Amino acid sequence: MAHTDQQTMRRVLRREIAGTIALLADEHDFSVMRRYRSFVFDDHTAYLRQVESLLKSRAARGGHTTLALLDPEDYAAFCAETGLDPEASASRARFTAQLAATAPTVPYDGRPLTALLPDLVDESVRRAAQDYATILLTRLGPCATCGEDIGRAAFTRASDLVARILDSAPPGDRHLVCSVSAPAETLVAVLHAERGTEGTPEVDEAEALELTCVVALGLATRIPGGLVMRVSSPGTPDRVHGWRLRGGDLVPLSAAEVFDAYCTDAESGDLISPEPDVDYCAPPDLGRRDTPPEHRH
Repeated sequence: MAHTDQQTMRRVLRREIAGTIALLADEHDFSVMRRYRSFVFDDHTAYLRQVESLLKSRAARGGHTTLALLDPEDYAAFCAETGLDPEASASRARFTAQLAATAPTVPYDGRPLTALLPDLVDESVRRAAQDYATILLTRLGPCATCGEDIGRAAFTRASDLVARILDSAPPGDRHLVCSVSAPAETLVAVLHAERGTEGTPEVDEAEALELTCVVALGLATRIPGGLVMRVSSPGTPDRVHGWRLRGGDLVPLSAAEVFDAYCTDAESGDLISPEPDVDYCAPPDLGRRDTPPEHRH
């Protein structure tokens, strides 16, 4: 009887253990991982099928599982730094545990992997963009004139500007996109702000942080960039507004400039037809400028 009770208690505890699976999302990473003899899979499609079967099995038993991306090069570096044998399955388990604590993850919610993988990749790209922007902001150091940390000051100012954009926007769901031409790549951040029950926008904190970091990078470094906001409300045309990142500030675009930006092919320069039920508008007034132009970092 005591043995049965112990088994029951262990089953109860097992259901409360959360797990993480480090996933090889594409064929290239999968082929790189095959260099380890202990990695027994030889077909990426079959591998994904087995992962999905495991996810379903854990969910059926009441288990909670999250997914993270497994980068073979990061795994090799982790093993080299920690002195672990990359051939050992225990080493992959240790690496997965680190990913669970530090890397972007998405929970398994019953959807097929084909639907979950884009979410996981998008989350990883978002985190990478934020991390890259943060590193660049940190490297800027103090202002030669006033000694203030340039990156921190830019982040504070960007937070204020994003808040003012959301507060001054017309009623509706807001969709903000900021792009900045960073030295190694163009960084793009997206923020969805849905209209809340009290009229105040409901934002995803992770998206807001990423967008603020990218805006801050544009403000601090004065590299080319821009921000657009699309506002959607039932029964009315969508409204599109835009700003240019210039001289350490957000410069509003006129209605004609917003129209040109949206109705010109970015690669060819050819004109494209405007979307139906969309108004291209000058942005709302963001109010006072909190930093004098002669001393913007």
